[in-house]
Amino acid sequence: MLGIMAYILLSFVPIINAQAQTALLEYMQGRMGVLEDRIAQWHDHSSRYSSELRDFKNQVLKLLENIEKERDSLRNEMENTNIRVDRLEREVDYIETQNPAPPCVDIDEKLTELHNAKKKKNEKYAKLTGCPTAEIPGIVETDEIMDPPVTRKAYCSDTISQVNAMKILKRFGSTSGLWTKDPIENPEKVYVFDGTGNDTVYVYPRMKEFTLFSTTRKAAKIKLPFPWIGTGHVVYGGNLYYIRQGDEFQVIKFNLANKTVVDSAVLQIEEQVPVYGLSTFNYIDIVADEEGLWVIYATKENEKNICLAKLDPSSLGIEQMWDTPCPIENAESAFVVCGSLYVVYNTKLPSRSRIQCVFDVSGTISSENVPIVYFPKRYGSHSSMKYNPREKQIYAWDDGYQIIYKLSMKPREDLY
Repeated sequence: MLGIMAYILLSFVPIINAQAQTALLEYMQGRMGVLEDRIAQWHDHSSRYSSELRDFKNQVLKLLENIEKERDSLRNEMENTNIRVDRLEREVDYIETQNPAPPCVDIDEKLTELHNAKKKKNEKYAKLTGCPTAEIPGIVETDEIMDPPVTRKAYCSDTISQVNAMKILKRFGSTSGLWTKDPIENPEKVYVFDGTGNDTVYVYPRMKEFTLFSTTRKAAKIKLPFPWIGTGHVVYGGNLYYIRQGDEFQVIKFNLANKTVVDSAVLQIEEQVPVYGLSTFNYIDIVADEEGLWVIYATKENEKNICLAKLDPSSLGIEQMWDTPCPIENAESAFVVCGSLYVVYNTKLPSRSRIQCVFDVSGTISSENVPIVYFPKRYGSHSSMKYNPREKQIYAWDDGYQIIYKLSMKPREDLY
């Protein structure tokens, strides 16, 4: 390259003398030498950087390999921990079943004494007359602590023994909602309330259609005159009883056959608060059992505990009210079976739902006869649990999953 440059210069500068040519060549040789040194230095730096980059890449690969091994190790530890936690849950459930905690049941001592005296009197009369107690004329089985007394139906003498089976039907709609059946009229129809506030009810002719179809195209739609709030509604005797919120909470009685409002009423309840700590969208929960309709609610006056009232389905009037010992905190839902309120509790962290408080309006359930009932591991939280007295099943809505709990019942001991 240097020879070529010199040739060019000599060709175009013939008049330059030999001394000037020598000086120019020496200058250009010096500049070219500096350039060659810089090129050599650049090659050295490039080689060093490439070597350092390869070393860094190898280090990163080793770190990623170690991280992958640690992740696999942590995954195995988590799986082992889950297995141990599940085993511990089963052991705790077994221990609690063998040694149940004292339930929240109030027992009136005077009622117990009166009940025992009446029982002895009936047995004495039966021995003298030779006829069974049920056939003794003039004897009416009533709860004498209530004013007015409530007559107990002869067939309604069951209490929950355990959850016998669980069936997950599907996942439909919002995380919170309600699905139920009418235990009296058209017991095959399925009524679905999607969400905690809406004005459209989906009605499926049978359980088969609700289970098989993921959309609502097989469902009839009933548009209500007023939107509902919460998940405390019930279908009973061909009518829908649902909660409407305006200036005050109002119970609407809507006839499902002719699609008209039959009646409406503001309940005799003041300063209401959410009735369940884990389902704060529910201020009034209307439920049905073998004896009719009930209202589960809470007020500021008794803001720590749940209240219960008997509702007249014809007039929407409250027949009787009770303050229960069942706390609102960590309650997610409740239902009534044979005049007994069962409150289901849980925690915000994933755990099993369980019945921790039972309140019987007659006060005749003794502590040792109260069952400890557990529900299978949840998805989230039960936004609604509707007991069907005809089928002895609970229709539950858990984080968008529609679930059926089949209950095992047993006769009450020492009821009368």
